[in-house]
This record gives sequence, C-alpha cells and structure tokens, in this order.
Amino acid sequence: MAVYTDVGEGELEAFLRNYPVGELLSYKGIAEGTENTNFLLHTTTGSYILTLYEKRVEKSDLPFFLGLMQHLAHKGLSCPLPVDGKDGNVIGTLAGRPAVIITFLEGMWLRRPQVVHCREVGRALAELHIAGQDFAMTRPNSLAIDGWRKLWDAAHPRADEVEPGLAREVDADFAEFEKSWPKGLPSGVIHADLFPDNVFFLGDKLSGLIDFYFACNDAYAYDLATCLNAWCFEKDFSFNLTKGTALLDGYQSVRPLSEDEKAALPILARGSALRFMLTRLYDWLTVPDGGLVMKRDPSEYIRRMRFHRTIKSAQEYGLK
Repeated sequence: MAVYTDVGEGELEAFLRNYPVGELLSYKGIAEGTENTNFLLHTTTGSYILTLYEKRVEKSDLPFFLGLMQHLAHKGLSCPLPVDGKDGNVIGTLAGRPAVIITFLEGMWLRRPQVVHCREVGRALAELHIAGQDFAMTRPNSLAIDGWRKLWDAAHPRADEVEPGLAREVDADFAEFEKSWPKGLPSGVIHADLFPDNVFFLGDKLSGLIDFYFACNDAYAYDLATCLNAWCFEKDFSFNLTKGTALLDGYQSVRPLSEDEKAALPILARGSALRFMLTRLYDWLTVPDGGLVMKRDPSEYIRRMRFHRTIKSAQEYGLK
C-alpha cells in the first residue's frame, strides 16, 4: 500500500485550480511504491500523477529532483515532467504535505524482465548519465558508505536475528569497503534506484524512466552496478549471465566504460548489494508491522552480497 495520506475530493479540486490541468474527472490511489503517496488523476486535459511527499523525502531535496526531471526531459530522455503551477511554483501543499503534479507516461513495468529489456535499460542508463552531465545542481549521495554506516549502527545489535553470523559478515564488508572503495571514477548525476518498477515498457520498447527521488551525484559505474543487482538475478537468486551481458552491452553502446570502471565493477556491485540489504534490514528490524513503510525481506540481498564476493573481474558479469 502506497497511499499514506488520504485526500478529499474538495481539497484536491481546490489544489488543482493552481495548475493548468483542467477540471478533475476522477482520481484513484496507486498501490505501488514505498516512499510517497501517489494518485492517478484524470482531468479534462488528460492524465497526470499527483505525488504527496511523505516524511522520508526531505523538502529541501525536491528542487534537485524536480529540476533534474525537467532537465532530462528537455534533453530528450523519456521521463515525467513536473507541471508548473499558475503561480510559477512546481511544489504546492496538499493535506499538509509538499505535493507536485507530473505528466503521465504510458507503459507498464515488467515483473519478469527478459534479455531484450536488460539491453534497453543499459542503453537508457547511459543516456541518462550523458544527459545529466550539464545539470547545474548537485546532491551528495546520502546512501553512500557514511549513510550505510548509520543504518548498520542501528541494525547491528539485532542483525543476527535475521541470520546467525550476519553481524560479523557485514562488519568484515565494512572494513574492506572503508579501506578499498574506488575513488576518482567518472561521476555525475545518477538515478541510484533504477529497479524494474521504475522503468516502463510498451512491449519490448522502453517508454520511460520514473522515480528520481534517490537521484544524486556519484560514480556512474556504481549506478550500473545497481542495475546489475536489480535486473540480472533470477527468482532463485542465481545471476543470469546473458542478462548481464545484454545490460552491459547496452550501456557501452552509448557510453563505453573506462578501464578503471571495469576493474571496479565487482566491488561496486558488492557495495550496492550491501546498500539495498541495509535499507531492507533496517526497516525489517525497526519499523512496526502495519506502519507506513513497506517492509521487504533483506535475505534476497544477503545472497547477492555473497555472490559478488566470489567475482574476480567484470567479465564474470558478462562484460566483453
């Protein structure tokens, strides 16, 4: 469930009067997503997405996220475009929450991505990295190693409740990452959360990228490593080499990796797996059942972490 804040028809109609979207015909909550409240709006001018930002999103970060979406859309990347209010402001207030209206993208996300989709995602990610190179605003990655450490400090005392020995295992990972995490790699704006539910397809053709609310400045290859984790593992937790090859080929068809990026890919993929394991572990252990956050089992990413420890070179992910 991703409708955390109810909105009445009257207050929504009053809110919409500040936006050039016509009259409200209907609206319904969108049950997917974990961070914000989303509604699909149908008006006399078309369809839109209304997003209310819940407590996990800092209001001070919204100009970066929304400005990036505008920048990428103007560069030709298919992504939602925030709608300016009649007062010149994109961000309004609805039901006590910061709120925006964004354009609607046609398409659907895939529950079982195939090889062709992985190639499309790799290409789109490289296009995003290139399109964002001249975006003027910056935002540090709040979920880089320092952010991981904060999550781990909170979860550490109970980590072995999830799996015996997990605390010792992750402590060893931190010791290695803090000593040998790659520095100086090509960097810029990254999506940082390009999972299948944030990519829309029409058939086999990618129709758009959504949900830029983890976007930040970091290494491009780290973003690519996150996509390897998100797109190239099967339900039985095995890595699909054919999908990995397609994703990496698609990326390099637009933006070839440097030798340093290729060498760093295994530790970046391992670190990305740790990052997503830790956010899941933190919620699993600290968020009460029935709370506003959708809890996800961290075990899936514990297995990914262990897989990446066995990888010696990027060729094992399918890099040609």
